[in-house]
Amino acid sequence: MKRAGCLLLAVAPVATVAVFLFTPNHDGGKDSQKATASQHSESDAKAAKAAAEKKADDDAIADLPPGLAAPAKKELAQQLIASAENSTLDWRGQYGYIEDIGDGQGYTAGIVGFCTGTHDLLTLVERYTKAHPDNGLASYLPALRAVDGTDSHKGLDPGFTAAWKKEAADPAFRTAQNSERDRVYFDPAVRLAKLDGLNTLGQFIYYDAMVLHGPGTEPRGFYGLREAAMKEANTPAQGGKEKTYLDIFLDVRRKAMKSKNPNRDTSRIDTAQRQFLYDGNMDLKTPLVWKVYGETYKVP
Repeated sequence: MKRAGCLLLAVAPVATVAVFLFTPNHDGGKDSQKATASQHSESDAKAAKAAAEKKADDDAIADLPPGLAAPAKKELAQQLIASAENSTLDWRGQYGYIEDIGDGQGYTAGIVGFCTGTHDLLTLVERYTKAHPDNGLASYLPALRAVDGTDSHKGLDPGFTAAWKKEAADPAFRTAQNSERDRVYFDPAVRLAKLDGLNTLGQFIYYDAMVLHGPGTEPRGFYGLREAAMKEANTPAQGGKEKTYLDIFLDVRRKAMKSKNPNRDTSRIDTAQRQFLYDGNMDLKTPLVWKVYGETYKVP
């Protein structure tokens, strides 16, 4: 939604080899060949270690309950997100939602608020266009690339909002939104929450933070917030108490939300997620009652 930034993945081994190859002293001799081979070997070793660690994590997660990934809980998660982002429980009615809410991130659209200024909307349309080249949004790709990272509407007005709404009637575009939501936000958040030893509520808290703050490593991005919380309390996986850790994580989130705008409403935390936490509802059991922006929502 209101992204703090994007998570960029480094490709250090490739860069290292490139620098070496274009160094003036490189003469293609045996010593340089040995060095290059050593670098490749080191890169391969790192890749193998990362793959082994991922497999170990996958195996650990496979033995855990589905948590927020269970169909009924995932449906509840989308209702909770929609109550905070669109003031409704009807999250499926938001595929065609699009407006500029004046937050400096251009147009906000779709089921998790993809933004023209935060790269995720561009990525969604690029991936959708690759699978469906003749879609009604494809012609806006040059403009979307040009405004990415800004709040500009240049090249998008006046037709983009109408094109988005029209495309949202296509089941293929709805599926694309679902897939991008899962790939970028839901799946990474739930996976990491499980590795941190968090139950269903904690998994949702991570997911909501990922959606609102974006998968960034800077202080107001999701990974930056998690790092800040972990400096104050251990996760359950580290031997800490779940309630204590989540309470601190919510404090960090709330502070980040207020840092940009002191008057920003934080009821999605104050009268929803924190209330669930204080009630001890770690499994997000229903019936569930919460308030956002002063409005009460109920799921039986």
